[in-house]
Amino acid sequence: MPELRDTAGTSRRPLIFDGVSISLQETPLVSLSARIDAGEVVSVMGPSGVGKSTLLAFAAGFLAPAFHASGDVRLGDQSITSLPTAARRLGLLFQDALLFPHLSVAGNLAFGMPTSRHRRQRREVIDQALSDIGLEGFGERDPATLSGGQRARVALMRTLLSSPQAMLLDEPFSKLDATLRQEMRELVFGRIREYGLPALLVTHDRADAEAAAGPIIELSSASTGQTTSTWRSAQHARR
Repeated sequence: MPELRDTAGTSRRPLIFDGVSISLQETPLVSLSARIDAGEVVSVMGPSGVGKSTLLAFAAGFLAPAFHASGDVRLGDQSITSLPTAARRLGLLFQDALLFPHLSVAGNLAFGMPTSRHRRQRREVIDQALSDIGLEGFGERDPATLSGGQRARVALMRTLLSSPQAMLLDEPFSKLDATLRQEMRELVFGRIREYGLPALLVTHDRADAEAAAGPIIELSSASTGQTTSTWRSAQHARR
């Protein structure tokens, strides 16, 4: 298994949403106050347009200027709300794998790795990472030659090799077939728990949220039909 954990400390800081509120043209969209502990996945569910991905965009630092947001996002005691996206140290997984087409599989994995490692060390970590996800010997492959499931695994490992402090998941399983979807749920949530990363998942699929085995927060559209959402319920999917 590749060494992905930080050496500076043995515990992860929680991801905290402190009074976060987002609106569009003075219309409230979503509000959240929550603490996501190490290894925990909080799932935000709801139909399209209720503000799920908008909440994730605010946390990641790329909320569109048309939106107004207030509140604070923190990693432990450190506010990251005003930091640029790259400085927030949040790992992102999207619906598409978004691998760089001009880089090999190994090049994609190396992209976000700390530059402090020597070239040989980086290669050893990459080789071990590929072996860990069942893609041993795939380092020189063109990403275009990979299957959907293989691309998804490479995207996950690229994110983990960047040494994130928390994870943001934007419907990462929605474009996979049923068999691959279940396989990737087990892989993603297993790695999150193993590395002790707090994670926020936005999804419209209840099976995703149940597989995450953490708190579920449901959003619903307002009766007016506007792009407004309200908290409907919050529960634990743990059995």
